[in-house]
Amino acid sequence: MIYEKNIASETAELLLKIRAIKLQPQTPFTWASGWKSPIYCDNRLTLSYVPIRNFIREIMAKIIEDKYGKPDVIAGVATGAIAIGVLVAQELGIPFVYVRPEPKKHGRKNQIEGHLESGQNVVVIEDLISTGKSSLLAVETIKNNNAIVKGMVAIFSYDFNFAAENFKNANIELTTLSDYNHLLERAKKSDYITEKDLDTLKNWRLSPSTWNL
Repeated sequence: MIYEKNIASETAELLLKIRAIKLQPQTPFTWASGWKSPIYCDNRLTLSYVPIRNFIREIMAKIIEDKYGKPDVIAGVATGAIAIGVLVAQELGIPFVYVRPEPKKHGRKNQIEGHLESGQNVVVIEDLISTGKSSLLAVETIKNNNAIVKGMVAIFSYDFNFAAENFKNANIELTTLSDYNHLLERAKKSDYITEKDLDTLKNWRLSPSTWNL
């Protein structure tokens, strides 16, 4: 779910403006999964724009305090959410850890980097939600270390139905600054896309794994 409609619209506009989100309905991207997609999102670009970076940091911190109070720890999901997670933790004045997709093969073989104690309350930070699988794997890793995951906050979600189902099954509350519907609404309003493009983008989300132009 989004935090607030006006925040969702403003976030979408900012991501489009710096091309952190690119919309190319006529020349689709190929994701790492092999899916063809008319949209590509790289929220790490926000880190290079100080006003946008500050906006995201401040809104995420506000969401966390409004929903959960001040947790003991902020956890970023590697690698995309490490930097923004650090910024949010700094804003809240609390410790930070990050979670790898799998344990390191060398050294201490950590999967969680940083100091996390049993019983601590954790809010997880993500940059992007697609299927939700990697995000929920991080949640599972934190729980396996006997910490308590209060919820997750992300910059943007494609808002796939199956992702929502994954979060529901895991009993994890997800809050995002913006999502796919608000992105399309803002993109059309600001003339980033045509009416034909809008139809293509809507159709893609119905079946992203099988879609092709």
